[in-house]
Amino acid sequence: MPANPRRRSPTVVETACPLDCPDCCSLRVSVEQGRVTAVDAGPASPTTGMFICGKVRRFTEHLYGEQRLLTPEIRDGAKGLGKFRRATWEEAMSLIADRIREARDQFGGESILPYSYGGSNGLLTHQSTDADLWRALGASRLARTVCAAPTGVAAQAMYGKMAGVAYEDYARARLIIVWGANPSGSGIHLVPFLKQAREAGATLVVIDPRATPLARLADLHLPVRPGTDLVLALGLARDLFARGAVDEAFLARHASGVEAFRERALPWTFDRVAAITGLPEAALQRLADLYATTRPSVIRCGWGLERNRNGTEAVMAVLALPALVNAFGVSGGGFTMSNSGAWKIDGERWRRHPEPTTRVINMNQLGEALAPATTPPVKVLFVYNSNALVTSPDMNRIQQGLQRDDLFTVVFDQVRTDTARLADVILPATTFLEHYDITRGYGNYAMQLVKPVIEPIGEARPNVVVFSDLAARLGLGEEEDETDALLRVTAGLPEDLAARVMDQQAVPPPSGARPVQMVDVFPNTPDGRIHLYPETLATQGPLYSYEPDPASAEFPLALISPASEKTISSTFGQLRTNVARLQIHPADAERRAIGDGDPVRAFNALGDVHCIAQVTPLVAQGVVSLPKGLWRQSTMNGETANALAPATLERHSGGACFNDARVEVARIVSASVGSSEVSLFVPASPRDVH
Repeated sequence: MPANPRRRSPTVVETACPLDCPDCCSLRVSVEQGRVTAVDAGPASPTTGMFICGKVRRFTEHLYGEQRLLTPEIRDGAKGLGKFRRATWEEAMSLIADRIREARDQFGGESILPYSYGGSNGLLTHQSTDADLWRALGASRLARTVCAAPTGVAAQAMYGKMAGVAYEDYARARLIIVWGANPSGSGIHLVPFLKQAREAGATLVVIDPRATPLARLADLHLPVRPGTDLVLALGLARDLFARGAVDEAFLARHASGVEAFRERALPWTFDRVAAITGLPEAALQRLADLYATTRPSVIRCGWGLERNRNGTEAVMAVLALPALVNAFGVSGGGFTMSNSGAWKIDGERWRRHPEPTTRVINMNQLGEALAPATTPPVKVLFVYNSNALVTSPDMNRIQQGLQRDDLFTVVFDQVRTDTARLADVILPATTFLEHYDITRGYGNYAMQLVKPVIEPIGEARPNVVVFSDLAARLGLGEEEDETDALLRVTAGLPEDLAARVMDQQAVPPPSGARPVQMVDVFPNTPDGRIHLYPETLATQGPLYSYEPDPASAEFPLALISPASEKTISSTFGQLRTNVARLQIHPADAERRAIGDGDPVRAFNALGDVHCIAQVTPLVAQGVVSLPKGLWRQSTMNGETANALAPATLERHSGGACFNDARVEVARIVSASVGSSEVSLFVPASPRDVH
């Protein structure tokens, strides 16, 4: 069949992905007649240039899907019914400005709570023009600690966030420990270098309660009980001291707090560690033997081990191990945590207002903050870059707060999220394929320009435009377009860095794309030393103090909610239409008369999630697993794992303790899959907008 002479070849535009993932991928986007037809890997970043994740490859489903928001909407009916009417931008923004003024005049600026996180990690869309507005308004400040707070506190206190081992240099390691991370699902560009290392003879160890795809390839998998990583790391440290494998000369030159750390590790014999972690002593001894004798060795410290009551100190104990044996000084040796601090960027350079001293509300306790008895009460909630209802702990209490008649809620998002369905006003936001931004990786060493490849769909607007418009309406600033914001942010970056980013390069930090720890990069602590026992964190009692498991006879199972290959936190959750599977070990299932595929309820005092059992040895005994980022439509009763997660805070960072959820699981005996009694929770449809 001859080619259609009118059909033109697609235009290919290079850009980058700013979503909340370590890799910061370069992209090539195909556009035909103003419509995106394909998203593929781009060449700018050598680390990510070969492939991209399936989530972003399918981005057109998010971009053009049924749930995409196209116009502003105003609630038209009782809260929770999901009934909205279309509105103009002028009507919606005027209403928002009026309600903010009313709340400020009657209750003060602190009655206004902006709620956001890493829906986009770009420098323009996150903590720029929006921060200017909230600071000028005197709004309540949000402690953004739902993720990376314990790891950030630990890495800062010990190493001053020293940059870590680059992905590429994992190929040179002889021992790789992946601890609390699942690069098969998130940060996938590490995996090829792990495979290269193994082909060259390296030993791979994975520490994770689940037998992830990487764990199934590993030479040693340790399915540690959630919340006990601190004990495991201290036990390894004790063994290293005992066998004389510690580099005392290195520690004398480059570390402080060595004796205090040694004293805290001393009680943790392997028999005691085994009893708490659930790991065999033989496996502990093998890991210690490997780490004491193999070089180069590198630890990929992930975010899984921070999501509990012992989070900060667990990360500290893990990050102490490379210092004890002096794993540094060679390519492929040391550790990788978050590399975002490598650029040493100070966002205050482009913010127009200093941070006020208004009250701080921890985002992990949103349900408590929305209680009417709070002083002052939260009267206006503005949610953006976040799907608060399904990403924060104690989901049911948050829902109760969102349903308050006296709470005015604005949701500014790309799609009709579960949070948006409880809003008073919904505003349509652009995606990263429709606006400018600057993004940097926190695994991959790349900073890149994000550029629009198509015009905004419908009436969607970028963050910088909406927040500057609102500031102007409130008399707190001037309207700003994307060009203004881009110029302001790049003016706050080092000149050479800004020029190269604007030239669409994938720019490494000043220390380079493949820094060697203690050769190219060093601790950024005040004294330049590694702080094994940072006294700044010891104000609440001795460090490295294990807090026992919160399990009880009533709720004995540890629930974890790990990242998956299908969503980035909750982004793309609207595309998951099947009933979620709760992974449960065969022994735990047999004890409860649960079969594979049975409808079950996972419950505790906070919530009750109805889903389908997946009986599998891929999860440790005593542990059950539901994916992170589920939307209400993914369970049979509209509750997700976060309905079971406590709103308790990790003591050093205020971080979330998702993995401290303890539950019981029971078969739903009155229902069977496929019967009329088991149906997927279906929230209000976009057709309810008129």
